Amino acid sequence: MAEIQIRQVGFIRNRNKVTNWDEAWGNLNWQEKREQIKQQNQAISELVIDSDLEGILDGIDEFSHILVLYWAHLGPKEKRSLTRVHPMGRQDFPLTGIFATQSPVRPNPILVTVVKLVEHQANILKVTGLDAMDGSPILDIKPYTGSLIVNETIKVPDWIRQIQQAFRK
Repeated sequence: MAEIQIRQVGFIRNRNKVTNWDEAWGNLNWQEKREQIKQQNQAISELVIDSDLEGILDGIDEFSHILVLYWAHLGPKEKRSLTRVHPMGRQDFPLTGIFATQSPVRPNPILVTVVKLVEHQANILKVTGLDAMDGSPILDIKPYTGSLIVNETIKVPDWIRQIQQAFRK
């Protein structure tokens, strides 16, 4: 296997302190989890980019949304060996392979989220819709271009549709 080196390009600053793998999260019911995630997604997060990367954010203001790739640094290492989970911890959803979920607990806890770009000042981007924890290392940022990524009907399982519908309420 090839050795891979990844440079952290910045960090996330926000009020998200409760991870969805700790005991407090596990004790919440589905509606409480949904409300907590909705509040988290409406809050402003700051993406603080290393100041030595001058010019790396030039032109980002022309996009309404961006993709943020980050490291789930607080994920317990012992859970990285999990191969299947019940999505969102719901036993009524099928036991599903980690790669078929958006679980933060994965062999390499690299996560990605589409966020709305609210403001850009110097080396800081203010965004909404970020589900990352405070202090999470940023690995990369890419513009979200929508149709260039997928230009056809997207197929998802029923349990994903249930989650999406619950978040629209």
